[in-house]
Amino acid sequence: MSDDPFRVLGLPPRADLSDDDVRAAWRRIAAATHPDRDDGGDPARFGAAAAAYAMLRTSYGRGEALADLGPGGHSRGSTAWRGGRARRDWRAWPVPANRIRGRAWVLAARVLAAVAMCAGAFAVAGWAPSSIGVLTGALTWLVATGRHDIARR
Repeated sequence: MSDDPFRVLGLPPRADLSDDDVRAAWRRIAAATHPDRDDGGDPARFGAAAAAYAMLRTSYGRGEALADLGPGGHSRGSTAWRGGRARRDWRAWPVPANRIRGRAWVLAARVLAAVAMCAGAFAVAGWAPSSIGVLTGALTWLVATGRHDIARR
């Protein structure tokens, strides 16, 4: 499969493509390559076109695909287009040291908020099933939101 969803659909890599342009290109290729045709079609090309259409059917998707192609219309090394989605390698992104320290403070603030909420619940209700529910909710919130604040290695 090609790395360029525009090429798969036979479209020029331009930002001013309309939804109708992309839909017309998809329908043209789908009619010619659909596996249910009498001649068997071309399932591989149909699958590639379906993935390309899934990527390009919205203006946001076209913008992402254009960004992945880079300024000259060529694929960049840090991104890969697979299965209709642009995926970026997070390890290629530089992370400034001061941002990691800032995230540690955000994580500390989250832990402090969770401890204060649980302490308040235990002070009001004592050790009751509702307090255990508040504790569980606070820990779940802390894990769900705090995992983004932990520094990458």
